[in-house]
Amino acid sequence: MSVFNQKFVRFSVVGLATAVSYTLLYLGFLALGVAQVVANGSAFLIAVVIQYFCQAAFTFERKLYDVNQIIRFSVMVWFGFLTSTLITGPMTTLFGLPDWTAALLVIVYLPLQNFTILTLWVFASTSSKTEMTS
Repeated sequence: MSVFNQKFVRFSVVGLATAVSYTLLYLGFLALGVAQVVANGSAFLIAVVIQYFCQAAFTFERKLYDVNQIIRFSVMVWFGFLTSTLITGPMTTLFGLPDWTAALLVIVYLPLQNFTILTLWVFASTSSKTEMTS
């Protein structure tokens, strides 16, 4: 399996684990009586932290504690939020798409966007060897 394919498979596994983590955290917080907005925000933030550590260590085999890398990852998360907002908002209205189509576009497009940004910018290799440390 090529390095690219291996990274994409690992990226996909981490993405699925992140989605499951978010869902379990969100539902767990709700079951504990936490307000919906707080449950969502808390679950989202925890899932993003899980995603960062797993993508850095498992998928891209990079240092975990690199401030510039963390900043780039945070920018990518906000860019993803902006993308999903544009797809589910203005684009849905402009093209008259049903909500389920907009959601489907987000779950197909956003992982491809994120994988590209992670590969080319967030975890871009600055040397020929990997730099995994904890």
